[in-house]
Amino acid sequence: MHTLGLIGKNISYSFSVKYFTEKFEQLNLGNYSYELFDLKNINEIETLFRNKNLLGFNITIPYKQAIIPYLDELSPEAKEVGAVNTVKIDNGKKIGYNTDVYGFEKSFVPMLSKHHQKALILGNGGASKAVVFVLNKLGIPYTIVSRNDKKLLHYDALDEDILASHQIIINCTPVGTYPQINATPKLPYQFLTDIHYLYDLIYNPEETKFLQLGKKKGAKTKNGLEMLHLQAEKSWEIWVGL
Repeated sequence: MHTLGLIGKNISYSFSVKYFTEKFEQLNLGNYSYELFDLKNINEIETLFRNKNLLGFNITIPYKQAIIPYLDELSPEAKEVGAVNTVKIDNGKKIGYNTDVYGFEKSFVPMLSKHHQKALILGNGGASKAVVFVLNKLGIPYTIVSRNDKKLLHYDALDEDILASHQIIINCTPVGTYPQINATPKLPYQFLTDIHYLYDLIYNPEETKFLQLGKKKGAKTKNGLEMLHLQAEKSWEIWVGL
């Protein structure tokens, strides 16, 4: 049996098992399984590594940076991004990759308009690293908003002027994920307009309260489902050596 899976914390909401199980059925791969590995602490990964059937796994919040010290090698892109969301185990060697970059860029770019000049990134955890990498690549300036990092812009500082000058708002926090579907990042939503483009890395629920409030103001909105599918396909290519 070949085992793949997802590591994270409180990840029962994930669509990844369904996605890969259907993929294995389509490809007649009865000897593959994809499982959820819900870890209370990243050091529990040591037990998982003892599974001889483990080919690799995806990583989600909150371990995309915490996993790095447990790996033997990083791809050049993962090293530059500073976060890992895919691990391949190759003859016992644990190699980290970042397929979020591919997934985010391919799903984010098609809805960009010329007036989308500057971005607000909500959150500065591991999920934001791929977003920062892509925005740098595209030449889109950004401001990171954080609850905890005093060096970054705080949510309390967000006002009409800041929202007017940042036409793209990207939620990289887990706020609003199922089952906490009524939670929203702390924004002055009354200042959103049809010039804005709201992108949420969350995909469950399909439309978060954050996106609903943006849509009401005429903003373009996009959830993280296409990003999930794109990064999953790229992960699969890495695992099976395509």
